[in-house]
Amino acid sequence: MADITLIKATKDDMHDIWQMQIDGFSGLLDKYRAYATSPGAESFEKVMARFEQPWTTYYYISAEGENVGAIRIVDNKDDSPKKISPIWIMPEYRNNGYASAAIKAAEDIHGANNWSLGTILQEPGNLHLYEKMGYHQTGTIININDKMDIVIFEKD
Repeated sequence: MADITLIKATKDDMHDIWQMQIDGFSGLLDKYRAYATSPGAESFEKVMARFEQPWTTYYYISAEGENVGAIRIVDNKDDSPKKISPIWIMPEYRNNGYASAAIKAAEDIHGANNWSLGTILQEPGNLHLYEKMGYHQTGTIININDKMDIVIFEKD
């Protein structure tokens, strides 16, 4: 597995995290045109409001001294499922194992069990990533538009 470190983001990091999110999801936004739901179309204010939620933690995904992506973890610290929402690797750093290493690191921090997430059903690479990490589809599929559906995954 790739060698990464999760670095907890601060309030001062949030503009950078937001810009990385916009850039990291721009390809999917262009492809699926899901302007109402795509992280690539979110305002800075929405991302900042999430950061300020007591159950949210944003982390940079750092590899070899570079911030190669980011992940947001929702952890209510109760019996409800923890969530990855969202995770992204910047385009120039993809296919190096960073996403799977970041998920493993998040599970090391927040606990290995009781996770939930949604991803694009039409993106085979995303489905493969989560299945490889031990997540399974719940059977819940949410139609976003004529090009895209979100499938819900869990890890017990």
